[in-house]
Amino acid sequence: MDQCKTAYRSHNCGALRLDNAGETVTLSGFLENFREVGAGLGFAVLRDFYGVTQVVCETEDMVKAFKALNKESTVQVTGLVRERDSKNPKLPTGDIEVVPSALTVLGKCRHNELPFQVSRSREADETARLKYRYLDLRNPEVKGNIILRSQVIAALRASMIDHGFMEITTPILTASSPEGARDYLVPSRKHPGKFYALPQAPQQFKQLLMASGFDKYFQIAPCFRDEDARGDRSPGEFYQLDMEMAFASQEDVFAVLEDVLPPIFAKYGKYDTASPAPFLRIPYLEAMEKYGSDKPDLRIDLTVADATGLLAECGFEPFAGNTVKAVVVSDFEGTRKQIDKLCADVEVQAGSKAYWFRMDESGELVGGISKFVQEKKDEVVKTLGLKPNTFVGLSAGPKGAAQKTAGVLVKMLGAFCPNHFNKERYEFCWIVDFPMYEIGEESGALEFCHNPFSMPSGGLEVLDKAAKGALDPLAITADQYDLVCNGVELSSGAVRNHDPEIMVEAFRLVGLGEEDVKSKFPAMYNAFTYGAPPHAGIAPGVDRMVMLLAGEDSIREIIPFPMNKNAQDLMMSAPSEVTQAQLDELHIAVTAHEEE
Repeated sequence: MDQCKTAYRSHNCGALRLDNAGETVTLSGFLENFREVGAGLGFAVLRDFYGVTQVVCETEDMVKAFKALNKESTVQVTGLVRERDSKNPKLPTGDIEVVPSALTVLGKCRHNELPFQVSRSREADETARLKYRYLDLRNPEVKGNIILRSQVIAALRASMIDHGFMEITTPILTASSPEGARDYLVPSRKHPGKFYALPQAPQQFKQLLMASGFDKYFQIAPCFRDEDARGDRSPGEFYQLDMEMAFASQEDVFAVLEDVLPPIFAKYGKYDTASPAPFLRIPYLEAMEKYGSDKPDLRIDLTVADATGLLAECGFEPFAGNTVKAVVVSDFEGTRKQIDKLCADVEVQAGSKAYWFRMDESGELVGGISKFVQEKKDEVVKTLGLKPNTFVGLSAGPKGAAQKTAGVLVKMLGAFCPNHFNKERYEFCWIVDFPMYEIGEESGALEFCHNPFSMPSGGLEVLDKAAKGALDPLAITADQYDLVCNGVELSSGAVRNHDPEIMVEAFRLVGLGEEDVKSKFPAMYNAFTYGAPPHAGIAPGVDRMVMLLAGEDSIREIIPFPMNKNAQDLMMSAPSEVTQAQLDELHIAVTAHEEE
């Protein structure tokens, strides 16, 4: 049976070919365009989910009927298929046309002017696109990203099942817990003053499934975090391929994803080359030193060199007493104006200035801060390996700031220099050996660096040493890992802390005692006291994955109904006010908010 055949159509708008010439067919779709070319002659384009078909009107009555319709009206056309005189090789249906004998209006568009031309909706203002998203999605190019998303999710699901994983859904209404981001809270009508929280991730539930005796779990999981938007993160909700394995190590998790992801990226991606297994593994500290980032884009062949000993005392004041990093770019072809813009862009993104000099064709050091390195020219040339037509980008400051700025330099110089950027491929890597703890930027106190449920490398022994002052907590690493592709963090994962004693000691270092752990994570703590298997997992972001596969720069392009940067759904007018009766029923009082 033809799956596209319904009560309203015999074929879809992408199906007809020369073999159908002479048949009487019925098509239904959106009126994309109508063009009158003479008395009693006009051409219409009919579009549905599957494609477009040209309709040729050859009577005055039919031309009049089409002219009376606004674009984007939905219509049903019955007519004869015939071969086109002027074929369109760009269209699958470009060899045929339909001569209509009947036209039925199914859904009239009542607007003479559309907010934007559907076929060029991506050129429209984003606010208009989000407000009229149902029109934006009619654009085949926009719709294509959503189709791709569906195909990728289906492929992920099939592959995980093939690898022996069981799909299990976990609760949406749960308890608030400190997992690093702001919760979305849901008031409880039956329990005044108490709130549910939408899950930031199914983290605790999937670990509880392991404690319950399930062996391999996965789901395409919705996650909710009240975060600000950015290019690769949508505010509100996102989806991830959440997975967990019992009696498993880091190596077991790596083996699964290195088997699942490359074929999907190679098949569905904009680029048909993806890293083969095993993916490159880079310790966190090495990544920061070599790439200036824990999300390196390995398609760029530029790396960071430490130039502190070489240039810190060269007489340039911003370098004095600071860490200095250098990014050396051979065969550089950039004007002074382009370099100035690049440095300005780096400062905007990194928050710190970038500096530079270059070696010209004659071997002289020129431009930027070159006058400060002239006395050390021979040492600079030898240490940095400079050759004619080489550019040197520099950063300086406290170590972390210098690394971050150098990382931005690598990214921007790579994008500027195509000879250093092998763009059309997917390069995966694992970032491993993350610090267990860090000093919080806002609190100034010891905090978990990544996931508080990770197993510290060395277990209870290293925690005891840190507690007794024999080991700096910042030196403790965790069995944590990130999966990175083309400079985008796809996922964080870890070998989990399944021992309640180790869990208590890990939290004690950040100022939370055993009672805090029991109160904040009661189910997981109690479950682990009954004996839990070692387990590990990860959760690659589906939205980011599809964004990479589609070659899009904004994650909103691959989400069917995205929010804007201010976490507003312009189409549905959400968030919205509710009635006083609703508030009263939930025992909520709204206080006046003064605009800053």
